[in-house]
Amino acid sequence: MSTDDTFAEAYRAHYWAVSRFVARRLDAPAHEVEEVVAEVFSIAWRRRTELPDPPLPWLYGVARNCLANTVRGLGRYRRLLHRLGNHEAAHGRQTVAGPDAERPGSWVHEVLARLSPADQEVLRLATWEELTVEELAVVLGCGRSAAAMRLHRARRRLRAEIDRTRMTVSVRAGGDADE
Repeated sequence: MSTDDTFAEAYRAHYWAVSRFVARRLDAPAHEVEEVVAEVFSIAWRRRTELPDPPLPWLYGVARNCLANTVRGLGRYRRLLHRLGNHEAAHGRQTVAGPDAERPGSWVHEVLARLSPADQEVLRLATWEELTVEELAVVLGCGRSAAAMRLHRARRRLRAEIDRTRMTVSVRAGGDADE
């Protein structure tokens, strides 16, 4: 199979997975998500001779880098708007709550938000993207042991935050914190 065919197969098989990956991490309109996904596959096209098998973890790694560039660019844009002071986006008028804001279970997102960005990302990769430890290692650019340790530590810190939240809720409700 030619490298062009390999790329085309990877694109067809993984476009929606990469799109969901980006959308979950980028709080932006759909067209901005599509731009990041297009950049991911543009890079994949340019580096199609290097596409590993399976390509999805590698594509997630590329997507993480593209997201980092996009977030930096959006930060610069927002700072510029703030300095200008007369654009409606600078005053937060276009801010929309996430899709989980009103649904039961949004406490999970609150607990997750209290973790470091690195812990959040490794947990999302393992849970949302359902990556194995080997695939995590590819996305994170580290060895299998390091990826396993990062996941283990992130899960441990998440459990501690959940326990802390449960204790706080129990005390506020007048219950015994040891229940």
